[in-house]
Amino acid sequence: MAFDPKEHQHERFNPLTGQWILVSPHRLKRPWTGQVEKPEEEVIPSHDPKNPLCPGSIRPNGKVNPEYDGVYVFDNDFPAMLPDVPSPAESDDPLERSRATTGACRVMCFHPRSDITLPLMMIEEIRKVIDEWSGQCTELGKTLKWVQVFENKGKVMGCSNPHPHCQIWAMSSLPNEASAEDMNQRDYLAKNGVPMLLKYARSEDEKRIRVLVDNEDWICVVPYWACWPYELLLMPRRRHILRMPDLTDSERNSLADIMKRLLTKYDNLFEVSFPYSMGFHGAPYGIPDSECQHWQFHAHYFPPLLRSATVKKFMVGFEMLAESQRDLTAEQAAEKLRNLPDVHYKLRK
Repeated sequence: MAFDPKEHQHERFNPLTGQWILVSPHRLKRPWTGQVEKPEEEVIPSHDPKNPLCPGSIRPNGKVNPEYDGVYVFDNDFPAMLPDVPSPAESDDPLERSRATTGACRVMCFHPRSDITLPLMMIEEIRKVIDEWSGQCTELGKTLKWVQVFENKGKVMGCSNPHPHCQIWAMSSLPNEASAEDMNQRDYLAKNGVPMLLKYARSEDEKRIRVLVDNEDWICVVPYWACWPYELLLMPRRRHILRMPDLTDSERNSLADIMKRLLTKYDNLFEVSFPYSMGFHGAPYGIPDSECQHWQFHAHYFPPLLRSATVKKFMVGFEMLAESQRDLTAEQAAEKLRNLPDVHYKLRK
């Protein structure tokens, strides 16, 4: 019997994290009798005065939002990190280690309307979002080592507020995921003489089997080592870029274009406002560029939906206790997404 990646289980290695992922395509044939999530096609008003993210609304701390008409950023009213707190005492016990960390947490609204999402925004509006992301990274990166821009979209991802927004958390230390990517990209450059994701983008561009969308400056793929069913990796197509503020004017325009296109594909898959967690990774701040040449700026998209708008992937049991597992292969997921219409389903009805 010859090995068939679409039929037989195997493991794939994620060079960014240094972890293996179990791929079990034959499991797609099993019946599903588990939990069913309700579709998220609820009617959302364009403005709700009781929504604390809307223009002119009162937030829980009593502060009033301005009547903003574009992007709006404010300090998180319930931050996970503060800029000035006491440091923990040193411990001689290697099993009870701790370290000091400081940081800042901000909320960023993409648009004044609550009934719109990034794939339904105009490219010019998305460009303004990118410019603000870049500005926030530059500002926070002056004093903090890691700036994490991330968006949780949809109730199944724990986002209870439908208003289009993201969060920006910055901290003085390098968090776990960034540390793993830093170490593995550094090792790859030392052994191969080229940044990992620069080489990977070129490889995917040549093979074309896992590419979802691309343009002159960017390429978006379902990575070979994808863990989530329709996970995506967005990378510069050719140029070596360390951080978001390094993007040129044309690269920011093309980033807005490809984000709108990939998110349209997401929504069109099950004709629902597709839930996901996403975020950008780039070189740490406060470190000379000469010491960060192993880094390549990129974005991760982690969506939970698997079989339909009502069935999602759960990371439980084996995934929590052993290693991540997926059923659909990366190649199958890429083909499904790639063949979807380029026009958003709400604009075709």
